[in-house]
Amino acid sequence: MKLNDAVIALNSLAQPARLKVFRLLVKSPEGGMCAGDISRRLGLPKPTLSFHLKELSHAGLIVSEREGRSIKFSIRERGIQQLMTFLTEDCCQGRPELCMPANCEAAGCDESNSCGGR
Repeated sequence: MKLNDAVIALNSLAQPARLKVFRLLVKSPEGGMCAGDISRRLGLPKPTLSFHLKELSHAGLIVSEREGRSIKFSIRERGIQQLMTFLTEDCCQGRPELCMPANCEAAGCDESNSCGGR
């Protein structure tokens, strides 16, 4: 991922409503969610949600797929992977604890981020 692409992705997440949409889609079933369901769950007006979905899509973090008369939105796994790789590729510098997620550390993971028994 190039620097400008990372800036676009991070900027798209640096807005409360978009971050809520992104987090909801991360937790959603594999097939994603329809805009109407997202709107209801987050209490966002449909025109506002449409704007935020467009921004997340432009950033490469979500994708849409037409399903009959509906459009389902889901996480673009490759986009998230690229952003996470960009953010962490130089972070450890011999100190893997810096890159280990806090929830993984609390669960007793080792330095390779593999959780024992999980």
